[in-house]
Amino acid sequence: SNLQLHWYSLNRFSCLFNRKRPDVKTTTDWFAPIIWEGTYNRQVLEKYYKRLNITIGLAVFATGKFVDQYLEQFLQSANKHFMIGYNVIFYILMDDFSKLPPIELGPLRTFKLCTVLKQHVWKDFNYIYMKNLDMYIIEHIQHEVDFLFSMTVNQIFKNDFGVETLGKSVAQLHAWWYFRHAENFPYERRPKSAAFIPFGEGDFYYQSAVFGGTPHEVLAFIKEYQKGVTSDNRNGLKSIYEHYLNKYLFINKPTKLLSPEYNWDPNFRTPPQIKHVKIAWHSKSI
Repeated sequence: SNLQLHWYSLNRFSCLFNRKRPDVKTTTDWFAPIIWEGTYNRQVLEKYYKRLNITIGLAVFATGKFVDQYLEQFLQSANKHFMIGYNVIFYILMDDFSKLPPIELGPLRTFKLCTVLKQHVWKDFNYIYMKNLDMYIIEHIQHEVDFLFSMTVNQIFKNDFGVETLGKSVAQLHAWWYFRHAENFPYERRPKSAAFIPFGEGDFYYQSAVFGGTPHEVLAFIKEYQKGVTSDNRNGLKSIYEHYLNKYLFINKPTKLLSPEYNWDPNFRTPPQIKHVKIAWHSKSI
């Protein structure tokens, strides 16, 4: 579509020709921009996206102890920092609506509650979430938003998370592994697993707490993830969700990458490359 063509060319242009960060890598080998503070022109992007009247979705999965621990902070901070000035729909996937905290949202923001359906054979909570998200994207989300982010609830927005992050397929670089050598990346190394990435291959290690793109692209990943889990189950194997995501993004290169500024672990000392932490990720709670 024209929208996709426009934002793809615009994002490439604004990122490739506005490099002010010689201290970090700002473009991948496949020419996808890596978004750091200072690599994009917010005014140009705002002017562009405001004309398009877009709607952005943010899906979050909140069950069990995570609801009490994080949901209120997640939603309050997202209301304050996520896509300010744009139409936003928060999709809250829960199994117990009685635990929903009071939610006060700013202008242009709404939320929708989505019941989490479970089957006894589904043990992994990521699988349950993705199975449900898949259903809701097909049912209504794809008709309601232009872009969709899926995030884990154990995060707090600290600074503006804006339209510079939008793209067809958006991946988050993992704070723990960004400054490490690729040989150390904790990819799935068992050759029989659907998530297998051999030593010597792989581009980056991606964080599963943030993933986004068009609803169509998010759906495409979920389908592959489900296929991978099913295949591994047949072979008596079990890998983790993040491994399947990394395999998918190794084969299907993302069109935009978010630097560790967008998802930093506050337990780590902040290196000079991290100028503005956009989201604090609370790893201890996993």
